[in-house]
Amino acid sequence: MWLYLAALLALYILRRWYREQQTVGNLPDKYVFITGCDSGFGHLLAKQLDGRGLRVLAACLTEQGAERLRQATSGRLQTVILDVTCSDSIAAATAWVKGQVGDRGLWGLVNNAGIGVPTAPNEWLSKADFVKVLDVNLIGPIEVTLSLLPLVRRARGRVVNVASAVGRLSVTGGGYCPAKYGVEAFSDSLRREIRAFGVKVSIIEPGAFRTPILDTQCIQKGLAQVWSRTPTEVKEAYGQHYFDYYIENIQKIFSSAGPNLHLVTDAMEHALTAQHPHTRYSCGWDAKLFYLPLSYLPTSWADLVLTRNQSKPAQGV
Repeated sequence: MWLYLAALLALYILRRWYREQQTVGNLPDKYVFITGCDSGFGHLLAKQLDGRGLRVLAACLTEQGAERLRQATSGRLQTVILDVTCSDSIAAATAWVKGQVGDRGLWGLVNNAGIGVPTAPNEWLSKADFVKVLDVNLIGPIEVTLSLLPLVRRARGRVVNVASAVGRLSVTGGGYCPAKYGVEAFSDSLRREIRAFGVKVSIIEPGAFRTPILDTQCIQKGLAQVWSRTPTEVKEAYGQHYFDYYIENIQKIFSSAGPNLHLVTDAMEHALTAQHPHTRYSCGWDAKLFYLPLSYLPTSWADLVLTRNQSKPAQGV
């Protein structure tokens, strides 16, 4: 009995390994459009795919970011300036992509652009703080996808959306976690709608990695700005000690972020080039062994784990 089960498990692992190794053909003829290529995952992925011979169309927010990328890649890679919060910018980039790909269509769309601040306890924030993050991390990727989807359908290609492990388990206030939850939901509905056209949708769920989005100085500065304009009544309710401990805890968590960005870009590359891409890619040990398992536990258990080291507010009960 046990030998039979072991043999079945071995066959399953062997079949899974074999499927993992199968890649699509004609990579040099395939165009991939990536947002957020100034730095971080997008910058690294653009260089990585260029090295594989794909035709990379890299969208950067700034000309300086685009120039840095062009200097580090081959002549195949082309850049465009894109602000994912601006409909006119998205329309212009879409027209540019159409001119680049022609009748071949767009094989891959990677929605990578994102920001992390402002982040703070929700009561310290305003509607504008939430909108700022949601526009970049959720509404922007949705509009970019809707604009380019006809080209992806033509190529029967791939859509790769960057969510997060905290798109499954909220760990902080502000717009970041709601935006990533939204990316998960949008990707799930999109995948089911366009699978009949031969288009595949994958979701990338990284844990914490050392990219500019986790720059502790930037986060600390943003928190200080938020705290300085927080209403006096709210400040008194939480207290200065709570604020100081919150910054200390954030710094401690982010200082342990993983340095190996290739864990994420390799997952993105697999989603774009594998014959059988995954629906979801969890990247980093914190995502695999902490955030995602914790998201499946009873809510009361997850709440206990996530709040066990939380400072008590000045007026807390």
